[in-house]
Amino acid sequence: MIGKLGYGQPVGGIAQTAFVVEDLRTAIDRFVTDMKAGPFFVLDRFLVPGQTYRGRESQADITLAMGFAGHMLIELIQPLDDQPSVYRETIETRGYGFHHFGIACADVDAASRDYRSRGYHEAFRAAVPTGGEVVYLDNGTGAQWGFLELLPITTGMDEAFTGFWQASQDWDGSDPVRSFI
Repeated sequence: MIGKLGYGQPVGGIAQTAFVVEDLRTAIDRFVTDMKAGPFFVLDRFLVPGQTYRGRESQADITLAMGFAGHMLIELIQPLDDQPSVYRETIETRGYGFHHFGIACADVDAASRDYRSRGYHEAFRAAVPTGGEVVYLDNGTGAQWGFLELLPITTGMDEAFTGFWQASQDWDGSDPVRSFI
């Protein structure tokens, strides 16, 4: 397995920082204008069968966007409904803002077992469009501190995220909102 992702972040380290937002387009505008991050790649709907939240089937739907500031991948997540989810949990606990750090993992299930052996709890699991499943973990404090998301290193994930990063290199600020797929 490679030691670094195509955009330079280390395997096993922080590969992403995520925020839950009230309005995706407003958040994108703020990150582009105030922090010079972008462009952002939008996935309009993320509601996949088989997702679980706190051990139960989940029907929560979100829209999300990903963009870069340097080598840091920023994910913006807007819930589209009031279904129970790790996103609603965060909003109800402490409001909009920081949600999770994404950790790039060669083996999500093995990493989840390791974190759980250290006192973490699985809060959410879902298949993702870039291949594999993500797992969100908390350390027993729920959304108070924020979650860790275990990101599967798949060819699709590394290619997509590296493509987003490449689009940010020497970006002139035009076309700030693009399609994820």
